[in-house]
Parts: sequence; structure tokens; C-alpha cells
Amino acid sequence: MKYYTEITTTGTEAWDLFTDQDTRSLILFGASAPTELAEISVLHRPAGLFAPIAVGDTAVIGDKAFSVTAVGSEAMHTLQELGHCTLCFKGGKVPERPGCIMLEGDERLLRADLAAGKTIEFY
Repeated sequence: MKYYTEITTTGTEAWDLFTDQDTRSLILFGASAPTELAEISVLHRPAGLFAPIAVGDTAVIGDKAFSVTAVGSEAMHTLQELGHCTLCFKGGKVPERPGCIMLEGDERLLRADLAAGKTIEFY
């Protein structure tokens, strides 16, 4: 396991960012998220970054698996320091932003997969 965290709450607008066809993203933030960002974020309790996340790794959100297709140049730093990165579900070999982890997969992520107590893991 490279990374593990438990979701504590999901901001009221986080699901809207994920279901918007232009963004298709989830913003992760640890407990230090500013109030204005908490509303659009999946807040979590990070247990640690044990190894860098890389292309070809697998992300498991709840019980749904996704392949990592690209990792932004700042994603590991902000994930370790702030528990922050953006999971973008568009796939592709180039990250949309420096803090993005690009994911792709056939499983449909549901709102229930982001409930408090669910986990996000990278292998």
C-alpha cells in the first residue's frame, strides 16, 4: 500500500464537481482545509503516504478500483503536506494541473462511496 486515508465528510458541493462533465474531479483535503474549500472537497484523515503514487498504480475508493494514468508534479508534495490533491477521472497521460492524479476505470463511483468511514487507498 502506498497511501491510505479515511473519509470524514464530503462537502456539500463536492459531488457536483465530480458529476460535472467538464471537471469530473474530486478534491481531497485533510483536516486543515480552509472553510471555503471544505464545501467542494472530500475531507479525510490521512494515515500517510508510504511511497510515491505512480502511473500504473491502482486507486481504490470505497470498493471501486481505478487505474492511475498520470501524476502531477506537485501531487505527492501537497498530498503529504496537506492531505490535498485532485483526483481527476478523465484518464489521459498528462495531468490537467500540477496537483492532479489522473484516473480511469469502468466502475461507476456513487455518492455512497464517499460517505464518512469509506477509504481511499493507492496500491
